[in-house]
Amino acid sequence: MDNFYRELGFKIKKIRESLGLTQEKIAKSLNVSRVAVSQIEHGDRKISAEEIVRLSRILNIKSDMLLDLEKDIEVILEKKKEMPRKATKEIRISVPQRNIKKFKEVLLYLLYKVGSKPNVGESVVYKLLYFIDFNFYEKYEEQLVGATYIKNIYGPTPKEYIKIVEEMEREGELIKVNDEYFQYPQRKYLPLRESDLSILKANEIKTIDEVLDKLSDLNANQISEYAHNDVPWLTAEDGEIIDYESVFYRTPPYSVRSYREKDLQ
Repeated sequence: MDNFYRELGFKIKKIRESLGLTQEKIAKSLNVSRVAVSQIEHGDRKISAEEIVRLSRILNIKSDMLLDLEKDIEVILEKKKEMPRKATKEIRISVPQRNIKKFKEVLLYLLYKVGSKPNVGESVVYKLLYFIDFNFYEKYEEQLVGATYIKNIYGPTPKEYIKIVEEMEREGELIKVNDEYFQYPQRKYLPLRESDLSILKANEIKTIDEVLDKLSDLNANQISEYAHNDVPWLTAEDGEIIDYESVFYRTPPYSVRSYREKDLQ
């Protein structure tokens, strides 16, 4: 196989993993075997034009962006000093250190409370973080974690998650566990230290607890279906960033704010 298919396969694998999708899920959606997906990702099997179109829909990314091997979405965790970087075609999401710290503590708190539940794998964690962020923004008109969520076929996906979790693994703050849930592969994360709640306000902890109490018993399919009916997800374009401001147009089943009559005029 030529370099194009090897590079395309590597990009497909990178996007799939960033979205928390297994090869089995991709294979089922493409109606091929898991081995075929593995071969595509390693550049050992050519992917047809029809499969590229279907795969683009699954990954919620435009076909031309998928085929443009120089274009990607990049997440950068800011350090105290950043070396100048060459200009690229990537869509860059820059995460300040204070946001990284808060993200870590919220995630550790979430995992400490519900991470051991058998249904709570990475996909469920994504949606719990989404509802924590968007519920808080609707209620208080300010960011809690303020992660960047992308609309994909399985629901909102926080783009910063993978890189922050990798950093937390290196620092010994959590551990990744590959498990199964009803015979489906599941990626779980278990905390190795307690969250530092001193950086969280009382209303932030309350919002987190409310979301966990309401949604943490749902499995990946149930919470994805639930997220798919929330206005911010419905109004976003496939593969694009979900706008926090759309939270103010939520329908009653999802709204967490008591709007006064004058607020609606």
